[in-house]
Amino acid sequence: MQGDQPAVSDVRTGEVLSYAAFARRVTRAAAGLRAQGLRYGEHVLVNVPLGATLPVAVHAVAWAGGVAVLGSTGAARMMIAHDHYDPASVKVDQVFSFRPTPGARPFSELLAGGMLEFGPLAGPAFTLDGVRMFDNTELAADLRRVSMRLVVGKDDVLISAVSEPFRGLRVIDLAMTSGAHVVVPHEPSLLGCRVLAQERRATVVVAPYDLARRLLGDPVLRVVDERAVVSSLGL
Repeated sequence: MQGDQPAVSDVRTGEVLSYAAFARRVTRAAAGLRAQGLRYGEHVLVNVPLGATLPVAVHAVAWAGGVAVLGSTGAARMMIAHDHYDPASVKVDQVFSFRPTPGARPFSELLAGGMLEFGPLAGPAFTLDGVRMFDNTELAADLRRVSMRLVVGKDDVLISAVSEPFRGLRVIDLAMTSGAHVVVPHEPSLLGCRVLAQERRATVVVAPYDLARRLLGDPVLRVVDERAVVSSLGL
């Protein structure tokens, strides 16, 4: 519905990912993962920093029917890395990397085929520790509840000053669920958030408690403690 409207701006890399581009990359990468042998319920390690590529990787795994695991070590069917990985720390069949990496295939290879039009609407999608599983239904329903509670809308520009990967991913998902534009800063700081808010005409910032407290008082910027985006999941 948002088409070519910006979904995620990654200040670190300068990449701006539109909603349409996000959908294309996710569905194509999901088709690629399936073509490489990923089966329903199999785990995929995702070791990618916060930014425009993290939601693409995680949602591609979920759309393919796999379970995304945030981390750089362990055993899984496959791994998606950013620019490096330690072969001694992982037990996987294949590694795909966004940047050239010895021993890994380019992530772009996954995008070379067609699209996976229909992904699972239910079933396991994500785990942090390999024990507790979050399924698609639970995560989507929680995002809708949080969006209504925090009143995030399609006209909002949201700064994600969050460093913890899962919380940062939830902020990006929250913004995209609402049709908003989320901006991921290079290094979240008080001065950086204020400058970025002015440059991007931001309306919302999600930040850790200490930073959120220091940002309070801005007449335009709505400040949200990052814990609000995961508290309903018991985290």
